[in-house]
Amino acid sequence: MKKIILKCKLSSHDSFEQKLSDIDLDFSPIFWQHDRVYVPKNYKPNSNFPRLIMRTEMKAVDKPAKYFFILKRHIEDSGVDIIEETEINDYEKLVNIILQLGFKPMAEVSRRRQSLKMGEGNYIYLDKIDRLPGYYAKIESDLSDKDSVAEAQLDLEKTFKALGESNFINKAYFEL
Repeated sequence: MKKIILKCKLSSHDSFEQKLSDIDLDFSPIFWQHDRVYVPKNYKPNSNFPRLIMRTEMKAVDKPAKYFFILKRHIEDSGVDIIEETEINDYEKLVNIILQLGFKPMAEVSRRRQSLKMGEGNYIYLDKIDRLPGYYAKIESDLSDKDSVAEAQLDLEKTFKALGESNFINKAYFEL
């Protein structure tokens, strides 16, 4: 799936959430995610190398955790992210496969997240990253082959600015 993603460090978590609530958009209940990020042994930041992510997600304490395998590749010259996500049953086996393919552990990121669907293929996530101060918001928008990446990027920036935010971040959470 091709996506355009824009992150922002929020100046005010409460104000951001209130502005969305004022237009009848409310976030989901808080859930927990933990990502283990794996990269190729020759990985270099700001390159087109793929990242493999093993995600553990808990949406409720009375339900079992879910596990996901995510392939993520940011294409630097276009600004597009290619993301494929698959729910898995055997976490340990897949980690062993990742390691045997020559990937190495790079980072771990835990967060408390809320999500909000805005129309077809558009999501806003409100994140509290365990090791970082403040709150972050992320907008993801699915792209079709006909969509202009530049226009989609501009739309995401306009959305954040309309919500009073402009402290954009062009790095993955593990790079902050």
